[in-house]
Amino acid sequence: MRRNGTTYSARNGVAANGAAAPASIRCAIYGRKSIEERIATNFGSIEAQREACEAYVKSQASLAWTALPQRYDDEGFTGANVARPALARLLADIEAGAVDAVVVYKIDRLSRSIADFVRLMDTFDRKGVSFVSVTQQFNTSTSVGRLTLNLLTVFAQFERETISERTRDKMRAARRRGKFTGGGLLLGYDRAPEGRRLVVNEVEADRVRAIFDLYLERRSLTAVVGEVNSRGWTTKSWATRADRVVPPRPMTRDYIAHLLRNQAYVGKVRIDGETFPAEHAPIVVADTFARAQELLTHNRTTGGRDVRNKHHMLLTGLIRCASCDRPMMPTYTKRTDRLYRYYVCRRTREEGWDACATKSVAAEEIERIVAEQIRAIGRDPEVFEATLAAARARADGSRVNAQDLGRALALWDDVWAALTPREQARVMALLVEDVAYDGATGSAALTFRPSGIRALAKEATR
Repeated sequence: MRRNGTTYSARNGVAANGAAAPASIRCAIYGRKSIEERIATNFGSIEAQREACEAYVKSQASLAWTALPQRYDDEGFTGANVARPALARLLADIEAGAVDAVVVYKIDRLSRSIADFVRLMDTFDRKGVSFVSVTQQFNTSTSVGRLTLNLLTVFAQFERETISERTRDKMRAARRRGKFTGGGLLLGYDRAPEGRRLVVNEVEADRVRAIFDLYLERRSLTAVVGEVNSRGWTTKSWATRADRVVPPRPMTRDYIAHLLRNQAYVGKVRIDGETFPAEHAPIVVADTFARAQELLTHNRTTGGRDVRNKHHMLLTGLIRCASCDRPMMPTYTKRTDRLYRYYVCRRTREEGWDACATKSVAAEEIERIVAEQIRAIGRDPEVFEATLAAARARADGSRVNAQDLGRALALWDDVWAALTPREQARVMALLVEDVAYDGATGSAALTFRPSGIRALAKEATR
């Protein structure tokens, strides 16, 4: 046994240097029981652990072992880490020199992590404190005890990791069956009284549906955030099973984006890249959710340019110069309170007016040319077939059919003139992927977006 840096013989109570051994070896009994082990019996309780340790200490009375009256009990704490109040008090008393030995019922009561256990043993060694496990019948005053202790700790950690893997597998299986397995609560849902399923919170559900409608109307996450915060809406406040309250917070852009993408709102659960039907009821209709996903994808691709396009330049981000294969940038000038809009070749803008043959084009002129070309597709069967073939040849165009293209063009022809400038910009960006403008001939070559054709076809059927 070591105390204050001196090694004592447990047989005769005489120090190795001939000094007299201390009057007693002060033994601190440590007990721990996790939440999962609360239902265990057979020395599972804190009291049962302490009784076993006290009996062992009494059996060593001839070696001057004495159990300290202080209690070091951690009830409801895991052994996977050292964040435990009683263990913290024990370590403080060890640092103060008030403990000579630590006695536990089993080594996993002290730690189930080999990294934490090694650090604790380093602290014990530094302060000359021995560690004793009652049921495993060894202590760290011998080399064999140290070796055995480290091996047992390795197996304890292996057991804990195995249990964790099994728990994760069971939770995955439950989620694949659509069951609620715990975690944070979504806006629009509450935990049922029995705690194993979700139930709709009607007040919050109305807000969720309103957020989807606002996004489809405003077409901007930033605009939605401003609106919901002006209404005083916040994130969900809920209590954990440990009665810790998660407070409400103002909604942010990232929060709204995550909400709009969450498939739980259409009664589905996603795990390991797969989607499964959920047990809880949906609160958003599938069509609304699908339209929101299309708009999110579109805005991510375009950077939301159609929302920021205050002068309603319909071809912003779409038009490029066919002469030098550079983007054409939107610009404008004002003369006597009249606005003149243009698209200017980026090369011309950067290198001078003579750098490109196309130079610039009046916005109204090129936008009229593009609109007329789109209208002409539906009037000429040969052009229609050529456009359909070109769209289907694209990587994402295999599902486009003649009906899709016909419906999209019908929507364009019937309601284009009645759309607001912002809506015209949206439809243009949805349908057209690229406009190659040739200033020498005054013509434009269009490339259509297959996903946009399908999206407009869906709108035409509503």
